[in-house]
Amino acid sequence: MEPISRREMLKKLGWGAMALTAFPLVPPAFGIKVAEESIGFTLPPLPYAFDALEPHIDARTMEIHHDKHHAAYVKNLNEALKDQPEWLGRSVWDVVTSLKEVPEKIRTAVRNNAGGHANHLMFWESMKKGGGGKPKGELAKDIDAAFKDFDSFKSTFSETALKMFGSGWAWLSINPAGKLEIVPTPNQDTPLMDAGRPVLGLDVWEHAYYLKYQNRRDDYISAWWNTVHWDAIEQRYLAARG
Repeated sequence: MEPISRREMLKKLGWGAMALTAFPLVPPAFGIKVAEESIGFTLPPLPYAFDALEPHIDARTMEIHHDKHHAAYVKNLNEALKDQPEWLGRSVWDVVTSLKEVPEKIRTAVRNNAGGHANHLMFWESMKKGGGGKPKGELAKDIDAAFKDFDSFKSTFSETALKMFGSGWAWLSINPAGKLEIVPTPNQDTPLMDAGRPVLGLDVWEHAYYLKYQNRRDDYISAWWNTVHWDAIEQRYLAARG
């Protein structure tokens, strides 16, 4: 597959109006909030109750993670862009794929907070009550082709997440050449920043698991697999693959 442009990539990711109507990868209100005299980014509610992922991820962690940490990324992103109304009028996906165009003096703040907002929008939609198991359909076939089988993929993905030094994410992503790969990103970076097309991401910042698992990141990773919403991941993969 030939490398694609940023606009083509966004279309393939399925984050246009038609894709959101057919399958809301993120809540429809994720992008632009238009109030009487304001415009900016907003924090959508979780698509399930705080305790929906128990016993794997506890309700208090989910509440703090969403209502405090994700909310802070949204607040700080709006603050960083307060003097840039043209950027406040874009989608977060457009922001994270256009960072070189952001004014240099605010670029780091925008990178960190737009990345945090985008990553968490995908993260919440990647989990569900009663999740887990294995993917089906085209994603399952392509995982087998890329990683030999699902168990090998799961092991490599888990190892990547476990070995992330400090804070960051582990991703299953489509690279610019069109191949599935497992990649880590530090902090709140996303494969979108490097023309990748993320399919599944795992947050390994300590705030994602510390209340329940303390320093046992490996236990958190093992438990997290029981929450994965494979139907949503399949739809995201098909949209991203095109």
